[in-house]
Amino acid sequence: MHAVVTAALPVFALILVGWLAARKRLMGDAASDVLNRFVIYLSLPALLFRAMSHVSWAQLAHGGYIASFLGGIGAAFVVALVAHRGKATPLTDVSIEALGNSYANVGFMGIPLCLVVFGEQSMAPAVVATMITACVLFGLSVALIEFDLQHGQHMGRTVWKVGLALGRNPLLIAPLAGFAWSLTGVPLPESIDRFMALLGNAASPCALIAIGLFLAQAQGGGDGKAVARVVAAKLLVQPGVTALLAFGVFSLPPVWAWTAVLLSALPIGTGPFMLAQLYGRDARVASRTILLSTLGSVLTISVLIAWIERHGVR
Repeated sequence: MHAVVTAALPVFALILVGWLAARKRLMGDAASDVLNRFVIYLSLPALLFRAMSHVSWAQLAHGGYIASFLGGIGAAFVVALVAHRGKATPLTDVSIEALGNSYANVGFMGIPLCLVVFGEQSMAPAVVATMITACVLFGLSVALIEFDLQHGQHMGRTVWKVGLALGRNPLLIAPLAGFAWSLTGVPLPESIDRFMALLGNAASPCALIAIGLFLAQAQGGGDGKAVARVVAAKLLVQPGVTALLAFGVFSLPPVWAWTAVLLSALPIGTGPFMLAQLYGRDARVASRTILLSTLGSVLTISVLIAWIERHGVR
């Protein structure tokens, strides 16, 4: 119970602060977009770059971790494909729903939570999970949507468009640049390291408040069955399969195994909502699932953290 109070409660309290600030209109209508951009383009990239600049290749050589995390993503992703099998649902809509099933809020919520629960030792696996979620999973979803919209034609154009989108993603560029620096064996100059630390330290509180701002604007409505299916896939199927792989199949160090499970158990990030708006689809289901999965994760994450504390993995 102590871990729930010291780790989970402050994280959800910051989300609540953002929600209350939006409800009371303390920060203006543009606050959510501005704060979101600050985190994505400045603060979080600084945190990821600095974290990876101190990581060696040997520390990242955990193929079982990647397989476990990807396995959970794949299982949740397939839930949507199975649910729409034999139906005339456009691949674009299926892809957005599948993304919601498996798109954990790793960058905005997972990294702050891991730092509180496990400390700096969890940064390497958390960064790897961020790259998988923001690049591999998001890129696959965009590719499927583009393929559907172009009716399977112009594959070269689709690959080029997806590649450009990923190449401009700061959540991919920053950790890769940081890891490239670490391979040189040269430590970051003290002034640059301090600058990155100051900017990166703002990522956690700002990201959590940004989640609260977004949730205050979340839209209601949408297909109730689809909403329930997406929330269940995200909060139950994904972490369940990840745990099975991390503990039952692969022999992972405890911190890596539990980090994989904790990150898989996170609520849905804003990715599905962003894609729904970008491609002109009904964003109500994505918005509602983000809200409900976040509310549901107050219970599921708290139980999981209490379980982690019971097993002494801190």
